[in-house]
Amino acid sequence: MPHLSRLNSLALAIALALGAPLLHAATDVESKAPAASPVTAKAPLPLDELRTFAEVLDRIKAAYVEPVDDKTLLENAIKGMLSNLDPHSAYLGPEDFAELQESTSGEFGGLGIEVGLEDGFVKVVSPIDDTPASKAGIQPGDLIVKINGEPTKGLSMMEAVDKMRGKAGEKINLTLVRDGGDPFDVQLTRAVIKVKSVKSQTLEPGYGYLRITQFQVNSGDEVGKALAKLKKDNDGKKLRGLVLDLRNNPGGVLQAAVEVADHFLTKGLIVYTKGRIANSELRFSADPADASEGVPLVVLINGGSASASEIVAGALQDQKRGILMGTNSFGKGSVQTVLPLSNDRALKITTALYFTPNGRSIQAQGIVPDIEVARAKITREDDGESYKEADLAGHLGNGNGGKDKTSSELKAQSGKANLQDQDFQLSQALSLLKGLNVTRSE
Repeated sequence: MPHLSRLNSLALAIALALGAPLLHAATDVESKAPAASPVTAKAPLPLDELRTFAEVLDRIKAAYVEPVDDKTLLENAIKGMLSNLDPHSAYLGPEDFAELQESTSGEFGGLGIEVGLEDGFVKVVSPIDDTPASKAGIQPGDLIVKINGEPTKGLSMMEAVDKMRGKAGEKINLTLVRDGGDPFDVQLTRAVIKVKSVKSQTLEPGYGYLRITQFQVNSGDEVGKALAKLKKDNDGKKLRGLVLDLRNNPGGVLQAAVEVADHFLTKGLIVYTKGRIANSELRFSADPADASEGVPLVVLINGGSASASEIVAGALQDQKRGILMGTNSFGKGSVQTVLPLSNDRALKITTALYFTPNGRSIQAQGIVPDIEVARAKITREDDGESYKEADLAGHLGNGNGGKDKTSSELKAQSGKANLQDQDFQLSQALSLLKGLNVTRSE
């Protein structure tokens, strides 16, 4: 039976070929943590399945309409193994691996969209601030059904990302479906995406605003600097309230999320993870330092708040450190580990689930805000012509020597544009902080 013998030999060759990179990855893990359990290490090879794999490979090479080389077939097989585990595990070729490293450092090429998969379609998790995607009005939940006219149905996430990436200045056309409506096209121009992960400003005297667009390796340090600047801008006095904006933040580096949460917590658990391998069992606790000085805190979340954002929001909610406001978060409660392979390749593989301090798993459920506030447009109504006592000729002065407030002066003050004037959720968060200051005892 020479044909069967050839298949057995091929099966053994495939087992060795696939085993080599896995062994390399396992060695990297072992240098940081104990090895996997003996039961896993001694599991027998599925010889029947390997024979089937070898037979399929042999039939494709012999009968497919065009010649296909072994490298292409094996790489596609590896991609298939990873893509069918879960939406976040993937095989990273040299370019994909380099792009992943660039994205966590804060600079990469593309459109500025964090995407996932849903029912075989590419779904927008969130656009990143100040990128072609956000400027074009792309929203969380949009389905990308075509890229340059080609359907995305059936593409892996990495394949879709590859099609959307390219040289800065090149145009790309996306066909989107929003809320089950009719498809529509959006044309964007690719750019070098330089993401500043932390932004801050003063909303009103004593009230600060801190936005984190995604969690990069230096986000923890940036939040510490932003808190110090907000205090400095408040004449060195402690803030009366702070809004932490995590809306449309797709996540990022786990350690950065822990560092950010630690700026607001002085004790207790921040997050813990559970997985099958020893080094996936991690626990992170807060240290006594408090960069926020216990300032009253409102945290804004929405459907685009995912992963690391949910870690921060969940910790602050469980520790009762802040009030969560907005809409339900995305629900990604899994942790991915990047395992480098040979030839500048890597596996991005889900290794654990994370849990909030109270033991909640957010996976496929998300975080429910303490106060639900949906997005809404703010429309200011004109009071029309109105007069105040101070406008009347011969009016009496203020008995305590205060300055007169005429209608024109009040109108000029109210006409100043503020960030919260165009953002209903932010406006509600600021109002809540003001209410807390009015009712609490000093």
